[in-house]
Amino acid sequence: LMVTPLTDNTPVGPAELADLPALVDPAVEQATTWIRRAQQLSEEGVADSDAAVEARPFAVPAPSAVVPSDETVERMAQALNSAKKVAIFAGIGVAGAHDEVIALADTLKAPVGHSLRGKDQIQYDNPFDVGMTGLLGYGAAAEGMNDADVLILLGTDFPYNDFLPDANVAQVDINGSHIGRRTKVDYPVVGDVKSVIENILPHIEEKTDRKFLDKMLKRHYQLLDHVVKSYTSEAFESKKPIHPELAASVLDKLADDDAYFTVDTGMCNVWSSRYLTPNGKRDEAASFLHGTMANALPQAIGAQLAHPGRQVISMSGDGGLSMLMGELLTLAAYNLPVTVVVFNNSTLGMVKLEMLVDGLPDFGVDVPQANYAQIATAMGMQGIRVEKPKDLESAFTTALAHQGPSVVEVITDPNALSIPPEIKKDQVFGFATAMSRIVLNRGAGEAVSMARSNLRNIPRG
Repeated sequence: LMVTPLTDNTPVGPAELADLPALVDPAVEQATTWIRRAQQLSEEGVADSDAAVEARPFAVPAPSAVVPSDETVERMAQALNSAKKVAIFAGIGVAGAHDEVIALADTLKAPVGHSLRGKDQIQYDNPFDVGMTGLLGYGAAAEGMNDADVLILLGTDFPYNDFLPDANVAQVDINGSHIGRRTKVDYPVVGDVKSVIENILPHIEEKTDRKFLDKMLKRHYQLLDHVVKSYTSEAFESKKPIHPELAASVLDKLADDDAYFTVDTGMCNVWSSRYLTPNGKRDEAASFLHGTMANALPQAIGAQLAHPGRQVISMSGDGGLSMLMGELLTLAAYNLPVTVVVFNNSTLGMVKLEMLVDGLPDFGVDVPQANYAQIATAMGMQGIRVEKPKDLESAFTTALAHQGPSVVEVITDPNALSIPPEIKKDQVFGFATAMSRIVLNRGAGEAVSMARSNLRNIPRG
């Protein structure tokens, strides 16, 4: 932890003091959890060594269970037994503990939300699913988390603290330095999710009141039916430009049950999170932690080489693909059967959304128009350009059946944005301010067009 020394002349105001707990608490957690010394190698010893080193066989240890103390288990069990309404929010750390999480939710009658990384691990075969929260979220997860008496964070370092409550939170994580660094945690538990649940479940009293759970499930269905399914109805199958939600939905329907998806950072993350259906056999790779652009294509190359018998699909944005377009030549050179679906809206959609939320009219987010299907053809691979919704299914079917690389370029609505499941007052104000500036600077036509494109994404009461 790097700390700037305070002097008599160092200005410290209320804002700086308010930030101190968020900086100091995680540092203390990390320092007390990871007490390790790094083995030092002498630079001189390494440089002067010319002896041949014979490789020694080694065994990779199996993962070990990390179990909390009896005292920790008892304290968390008491909190859960006392609470009338419990909600669960699951991340990537629930991998390998799907059945245990479902059993815990069943006992507590708790709705289960998830992060983007946790989606593939927990959403399938889950009768307690209420969707995802955060900027990419959908469904009733945000509502359930805020209405619960106790929220359990399972294996997640979810960074968007605006979407997390700041009281009555339990957190289970194998990495103790993650606990409490996103929000205040009252019941910290260090351990792997599977072992923790196995230890705590015998101490949990099964709840019989399903009112909270059923309310969240009903709310989730209403939101899902309105928001997620809106653009996949027959009414939108003839509208141009193509809504990206429809394209993602058709792709999900046609992809193999064990398809391997790679997803570009940005709006493609939104469409994949809402429309790709996890089933326990599919995989999804993205830049989940760093949000790096242009990640989908190189990840698809790696996935196809690692899993040559599986269908590999890259969901690429035109902004991301244009940054690393030379890797298309890698696909052609090795004749890798990867299907690259380009969502071409000629804009950096997520950056545009972030500007609008902050009250700024979008600037510098336009991507030059290009025909990526023709570029692919010029590189020696199959290229298909789709401008009409009715052509989506045949284009995807052709590409997925092709024994070699394919690029399917889908011309999508540039005004299709992501509306979070929980909208803050300052976000509404920022969006309204940005719309006003767009009207003043470019006329009402663009603002009206944007509103029409996103009307169905607005959460309803």
